[in-house]
Amino acid sequence: MVTVYGARSTAEGMIARVRRVHDRITGITPSGEAYRANDPQLLNWVHGTAAYGFAQAYLAYVKPLSLLERNCYYAEGDTAAALYGATEAPASEADVEMLFQAMAGRLERSDIVFEFLAIMRSAPILPLLLRPFQRVLVRAAIDLTPHWMQKILQLDGHGLHRWEAEWVRRAGALADRLVLESSPAVQACRRMRLPAEYLYVREIGVDQQAAKVHPHSSLGDSKNAKSFAS
Repeated sequence: MVTVYGARSTAEGMIARVRRVHDRITGITPSGEAYRANDPQLLNWVHGTAAYGFAQAYLAYVKPLSLLERNCYYAEGDTAAALYGATEAPASEADVEMLFQAMAGRLERSDIVFEFLAIMRSAPILPLLLRPFQRVLVRAAIDLTPHWMQKILQLDGHGLHRWEAEWVRRAGALADRLVLESSPAVQACRRMRLPAEYLYVREIGVDQQAAKVHPHSSLGDSKNAKSFAS
């Protein structure tokens, strides 16, 4: 959230701290492969899969985006990716597919994936009354993973039940219309002296939208903001 919506000075300081923490993280995978958290190739993977997840969630559960919009979305992430150390992060949808193909042979099933999913199901992320829906959202996230990757990770059958998909789409449509003062997207608008609902009601071209945002106000971009907000 800070990377996308925060003031550049705030985001750069946070990213530098993340880099310092990553410098201390090294290890050996269960298959015996050495790794370090600040390996540019791994950072390209982390950035690319995170960007893919946000984009696919918006496409699947909110509304479609054109190929131009999707490619613009990936390209706009380059500035932040470089600060994290991802020197060849995907800058288009085609680049994402190439990244997936390049890494496919290195992917393997790991119990860590299932530990992570268990944490996401039980962590107090949503308000108590909405906590049961959190498990549905985890299954919705699994559904965004390419089918060939689900097979490698043995995630088949962990996705949404057919009747749950409509629930998630309704929730996504609602989230796309909610304007909350506590939202980082709204706070970014306020900082740039724009109306709170600016990112939620304006429907103008990509070039026009980009021209209306001060280039040094944040590492994110207003065109990305609605997809990240949902």
